[in-house]
Amino acid sequence: MPPAIPTVASLLLAALWGLSVFGGWGTEAFCSGAESSPACADRIASAILLSAVIALLAAASTAAGWLTHRSALLEVAVGAWVLAVGVLFVGGVVAQ
Repeated sequence: MPPAIPTVASLLLAALWGLSVFGGWGTEAFCSGAESSPACADRIASAILLSAVIALLAAASTAAGWLTHRSALLEVAVGAWVLAVGVLFVGGVVAQ
């Protein structure tokens, strides 16, 4: 059985990333008070795209870690999820 802490961390970070991207949390957090909201939403969309590439790697690492029972892959997955959320946050700050 894979280690519990990296697995739970991956799942929580994936949920945070998913809600930020697909639930609109990111756009709401960074573009709600902006005067040029459509322009801000366009700028944050490019950050979402870059973050999605990293999240795809994170999801693949999470799945591979679970299927192969390798804790090193789960650690890579946690790092990739943190990077994906970080890219989304920094992109949102820049988009403002």
